[in-house]
Amino acid sequence: MSLEENLGYFFFDKRILARSLTRRSYAMEQPQPCAHQEAYSLLGSALIDAVLTEWLIRSGCDSQQDIVFRKIELKQVENLARIGQALEIGYRIKRGAAENQQNVDEQPDVLAETVEAAIAAIYFDGGYSAARQTIQRIFKLEPL
Repeated sequence: MSLEENLGYFFFDKRILARSLTRRSYAMEQPQPCAHQEAYSLLGSALIDAVLTEWLIRSGCDSQQDIVFRKIELKQVENLARIGQALEIGYRIKRGAAENQQNVDEQPDVLAETVEAAIAAIYFDGGYSAARQTIQRIFKLEPL
């Protein structure tokens, strides 16, 4: 299956998806300037925070402490990495020569960052609603 099929979202602008899969190391090795995933990863993390917070509140968590604790559990690097593995995102990551030798596509932090970047890509391509639906699907959040 394609990454888009696994995400359940099909991009209008494939360049946005490509950026979300491009590591800085790869971008720095290119003869022409090439956008990479770092900024997307930051935005994706914030989008995941927003959707998880909304879901937790709607699920009945009403104390800040409970929300923060549950969100930390859901957003652990290991959990995001498992999501990345389920999406089969690792081998699609564009990485530099040094990272290729280190098999970074299997490292949990790299998978987690790429999942976050993919969420931001969906947001840029299809808006908040598309990103929210994808987050709910990949985190297996039951609809409320």
